[in-house]
Amino acid sequence: MSESSAEVVADVASAAVAVSAAGAAGGWRRATGIAGVAIGVVAAGAAAGVALERMTVGRGMRQKARLALDSAGPYGSLRGMPGKAFADDGTELYYEVDDLDEEAAPAAIGPRRRRLFGRKSPAPVTVVFSHGYCLSQDSWHFQRAALRGVVRTVHWDQRSHGRSGRGVAQTRDDEPVTIEQLGRDLKAVIDAAAPEGPLVLVGHSMGGMTVMALADQYPELIRERVVGVAFVGTSSGRLGEVNYGLPVAGVNAVRRVLPGVLKALGQRAELVEKGRRATADLFAGIIKRYSFASRDVDPAVARFAERMIESTPIDVVAEYYPAFNDHDKTEALVHFAGLPVLVLAGLQDLVTPSEHSEAIADLLPDAELVLVPDAGHLVMLEHPEVVTDRLADLLTRTGAVPAGATVKGYGSTSTAQPG
Repeated sequence: MSESSAEVVADVASAAVAVSAAGAAGGWRRATGIAGVAIGVVAAGAAAGVALERMTVGRGMRQKARLALDSAGPYGSLRGMPGKAFADDGTELYYEVDDLDEEAAPAAIGPRRRRLFGRKSPAPVTVVFSHGYCLSQDSWHFQRAALRGVVRTVHWDQRSHGRSGRGVAQTRDDEPVTIEQLGRDLKAVIDAAAPEGPLVLVGHSMGGMTVMALADQYPELIRERVVGVAFVGTSSGRLGEVNYGLPVAGVNAVRRVLPGVLKALGQRAELVEKGRRATADLFAGIIKRYSFASRDVDPAVARFAERMIESTPIDVVAEYYPAFNDHDKTEALVHFAGLPVLVLAGLQDLVTPSEHSEAIADLLPDAELVLVPDAGHLVMLEHPEVVTDRLADLLTRTGAVPAGATVKGYGSTSTAQPG
């Protein structure tokens, strides 16, 4: 382990103890400061690469730039018909539906679906998008814009994220979040928003794991209704081996103390949020490093990602973290065999490395595997044209959109006219 890595590990452990001690002693100012420091030291190694940038631009200027990007950026502004589903523990799950354009509906109903359902006017295909950890349904902004009116879509916020309610089992019963629970949540959303008709399931990161958990618990749903699947930057297991681009010895040591740190911080969420705001510049650099790989990523897109991640409370971050080490849905992938499947990842993803996508594709040999160069974890925001193009192709193969549908640039989808 390098000297700097050892210092980070020691600081994390010390910070966890200090946060607990300060909170117990009632030292409000001290706990606030330590909480902010604790979050910072967890990612100190990641932040080192952006230190020079932070030193050369004044804090006031950075704050003004953030405000300007917030007011100018259109990202996350798309809204659909709102709805609510309820999980098996009573958690309120918020979703939105973008319906198929009535004029496009006849063209979108192909002979394959008539054969599948054996009726004159089958229900349209519904594409259900599941987002990742610390994000929201808005993370699919570009793909949503591209598909609007062309295919029926459902976008939902996972429990304790976005506009969904806090997990009842977590707040009332102190139960840990599990990927299995997320699979059941997705089933509740499907039952409410798309109770009939064929489905295409699209999941990014934790959202892909949610789709796998759905298949594991409801294989009959996959067999009877699902006509296509897209896994974007996700994993079927072995996340405990990911080193996040840090030295292996150092990250193993951090991994041992990180659950304790997060638990301590989660128990003092109000204080931590104050410290988090005070270290906004540090967070911006960390988020950028772990979200994107391109040097020229649009600053407004980077800020949009930052806002989504910042909006996830620290106690939610803490309660979800242990679920990923327990995640193993490799065997559930068999339920997708024989379906059109897209597996896509950024080659420089530090969170769910592209090797995890390759492992999924190895188990689904008929799947299309797409590895995007110069792309990180939020590939659908960093290179939206690639993700949208491959997703549109998947939807064409499933019969969800007409064969003539084309995707232009970052967003708009149109039906090609014969020349």
